[in-house]
Amino acid sequence: MADSDWDLPSPYIHRVTVTEAAMDAFGHANNARYLEWADEAAWTHWFSKGYSMEACGDEDRGIAIIRTEADYLGHVHVGDELECAVWITQSDRRLRAERRYQFRRVSDGVTVFRALTKVVCFQLSTGRPARMTPIFQEHYSVLPEVAEALAAAD
Repeated sequence: MADSDWDLPSPYIHRVTVTEAAMDAFGHANNARYLEWADEAAWTHWFSKGYSMEACGDEDRGIAIIRTEADYLGHVHVGDELECAVWITQSDRRLRAERRYQFRRVSDGVTVFRALTKVVCFQLSTGRPARMTPIFQEHYSVLPEVAEALAAAD
């Protein structure tokens, strides 16, 4: 699988192996698991930048999903490995951002899931929307090559 097979350039990749616990009554991964994997990928993306859970507390900030759009494009089974790509695709660097996901099955490169989440920064101590602090602004920035690819697609 080439990098060009991703929807956008420079993805952050989180790898997941599908377990028995992910299965539903129909013998494939339950739809809810894809959203859990997306959440795992978002956190590992955060950690990959050198940030910690403690940083959220120190900054008195968190990110809350306010909308998720998900497309389930295929089935995965026990033992399948997935590459879960993450991109920040929009950010006002103040309050709101968007994150996109693309999950591919490693064995054949088939995309089995795509999602878009719209998020808002909030103050942990009050639960109210709050401006991003510098580390949140840095993390929730759109990479130049991603912005260029998105503009070219419009």
